[in-house]
Order: sequence, then C-alpha cells, then structure tokens
Amino acid sequence: MQQQLSVVGIDLAKRVLHVAGMDERGQIVLRKRLTREALLPFLAQLAPVLIGMEACGGAHYWARRWREHGHTVKLIAPQFVKPYVKSNKNDPADAEAICEAVTRPTMRFVPIKEIEQQDLQALHRARERVVKARTALVNEIRGLLAEYGIVLPQSVTQFRNGFLATLEAEHAKLTSLSQELFGQLYEEFGALEKRLADYTAKLEAISAAHPVCQRLETIPGIGPLTSTAMVAAVSDVTHFQNGRQFAAWIGLVPRQHSTGGKPRLLGISKRGDVYLRTLLIHGARATLRWIGLKTDRRSQWVRGLIDRRGKNKAAVALANKNARIAWVLLKTDAVYMAEDAAA
Repeated sequence: MQQQLSVVGIDLAKRVLHVAGMDERGQIVLRKRLTREALLPFLAQLAPVLIGMEACGGAHYWARRWREHGHTVKLIAPQFVKPYVKSNKNDPADAEAICEAVTRPTMRFVPIKEIEQQDLQALHRARERVVKARTALVNEIRGLLAEYGIVLPQSVTQFRNGFLATLEAEHAKLTSLSQELFGQLYEEFGALEKRLADYTAKLEAISAAHPVCQRLETIPGIGPLTSTAMVAAVSDVTHFQNGRQFAAWIGLVPRQHSTGGKPRLLGISKRGDVYLRTLLIHGARATLRWIGLKTDRRSQWVRGLIDRRGKNKAAVALANKNARIAWVLLKTDAVYMAEDAAA
C-alpha cells in the first residue's frame, strides 16, 4: 500500500497526528493515527511523495525535516483547506481534505521558512511583546495616578521624560505607600525599556550585516525593523508573480465584493502578516512629515494624494507602493533610486 502512495496529507497537532494517503487515481488508500515520535520514522521509510500540511504552529519545522528525506512539501493556509472538508469536521477528515487540496492546480501555497528566518521572526515577536507590555504598564500607571488627581500625558516619550518630575511635584497627593508603589512600577518600566533597547539593537546589527536588508532600507519609509521583518516573512519572492501580488499578500490592496458584473472595491483587505503591514504603514506615515520639503515625482504624487484623500489613505497607498518596490528589489538585487520613482 505504501508503494501506491503519491500524496500524503497530515493534520498536525501537539501529540497525536492524523495521516491520510492518496494514490495516483485520487483514492484515499491510507488512514493512520500516529504519535509525534512515530511520524518521522514512518515518513522516512516511504518513497518520495507529495506531502501537504496546513500552515500552523510547527509546520515549517516539519517541512524542513521531511524535505531532508526527499519528500516534496507544500503548506496551505487553513482557510483554503476548509472547503474540502466533507461533512463533519474532525482530524481524519482534515487530513483527507489536505490530500485533496494540495493536488488542486490553482491552490496557493505558503513558502517554507528557513531556520534563520524563524530566528528573526522570533526576535521580532519577543520585541513586539515587550512593546505591548510597556504600553500596558504605562496605561496602568496613568490610570492609577488619575485616582490620586495626577494626570499624565498619553505619549510614552512624555511619560519617560516627565514621570519623575510630576511625581516629585505632586508628592503631597501621595502617601508613603503609594510613592513606594509608583517607584517600583517605574523601575519595571525601566527594565522593559532596557530589554526593548536590547532587542532593537540586535535587529539593527542583523540589518547592518544583511545585504538584502541594506537594499530594502534604500526605500524611504523602510528601516531596520521593517527590512528584517520582511526578510523573515518572505521565503521566496518568486512565489509572487508581481509586486501587486506581494502587496495583496500583505493585505495592502482593496478588498473586493463584486457581483452581477458590478465591481465594488472596499477598504484594504488586511490579510496576511499584520505585523509587517503595520510596520510598512507606520514607516510610510513617518515619511509624510518630510514630503513637503521634497520635489521628486514620488513626493509630488504623495502630496497630490494627501490633498485628494487625506493623510491616512495616503500613508496606506505609500505603504502599498513601498511593498511593490520592495518586491522588485528582492527579485532583482537592485537598489532603489529616488530619481527612478514613478509618479
């Protein structure tokens, strides 16, 4: 039976995994329930086959392991597998659905990440968690101080620069216990600031030593954070036929809801990597501050867009343009030149 297999679908889980096998005629000839430890030996004894999995936690690790044994591995977004699940949902049915989905000629696949990319992505995720923890801590301190009649500004920068001075000026409103508490909370804020600075410094060092990141950073609005996040997210740029597909993958193109031959475009789709899309939009928003001082065609285009649609939509449109330019740089090993920017 193992010699008849041409496609294997695997429903991943933490401990128990379900495997379905399909022959060349498209018939399911194998249904198996395996533990995590037994999965790799089972696949290692098979002749090279096409293996399909949902792109979920641990999928990239398994894909790299199975490629070492000569198998062809394809990752599929879970929402593209769902239509192939027959009747009720369960793990064996999911494995069979993956088998069918991976053989579809029009199916879209998720590029497999290398371990270096996962290192970068893990560093970004750790940094993002610290940023959220710092924001939550600042909001908590501001809320607690408000109960004592002390109001602080919302900005983290203003909090950092003015907290101690405000606490000193308003010490009469606080008891000794509350002063001690806020002192400890500020020490916690300082520890988060230090950890955030360490993560940022590591990303900047990686960016400075990475030639692809250096090329990406020639685009106005893309710095070390965005360039390293893009390198971590994009395994194979040739997976996208053009820059528009790349921008659509990030979620920077309009969402469509058309019927009866009547096109209807909505707001951006917001699909794909939320973190990368956020960095691109924030980077584009930062460049808007200097648009009025420049006269190149790109700046003229942005100024006209701001006049017609406002700064927020202009920032998203500029992020879309930056994503398309980044696709060109990733594919051609070129460097962005402002003079070559199209209006």
